[in-house]
Amino acid sequence: MTYPTLYRKRIIPDECVHLKDDIILHCSGEIILTQWNAIRPKKELHHGYSCYFLKEGIKLSKFYRKDSSLLYWYCDIVEYEYRQADNSLTSLDLLADVIIYPDGFVKVIDLDELAISMDKGALSEELLKKCLLRLNKLLQIIYNGNFHTLQTYINEIENGRTPEQISLLSPACHINQHQ
Repeated sequence: MTYPTLYRKRIIPDECVHLKDDIILHCSGEIILTQWNAIRPKKELHHGYSCYFLKEGIKLSKFYRKDSSLLYWYCDIVEYEYRQADNSLTSLDLLADVIIYPDGFVKVIDLDELAISMDKGALSEELLKKCLLRLNKLLQIIYNGNFHTLQTYINEIENGRTPEQISLLSPACHINQHQ
């Protein structure tokens, strides 16, 4: 199986980055699980894992400091675009993000960027609606005490499960069926 080439596209700032150094640990029709080092390392953020939930429009990441201590969980609300012609998956960041700190504190950020992007014509009304609906769904999962269901794949890898064992949990990689 050939894994897709991954890209991260942002509206603010307007950029598209090839995630060439991300390592795909698992790929299925439901998720893609990656391990990575920060593209632009910061004082706090050094490396982590990401789980792309292809049907839900959520990208969940576990951010670590250089000493491998947990910084926080970071949830991007996204729109995925799979291109079969070049087997690539672009994750468009729809701006609204949720951070869950180790102590359980939940912080929603960047909502102002939704309005700014709408005003500039960089975000369509359709994508704004998708963003808000996905954000609401994510917050309901968190507030109902079910965030652990999203953390499962990353936690399983960290607890020693192999990608082969994880593949038993989900079907083979058929991303384009979910677009």
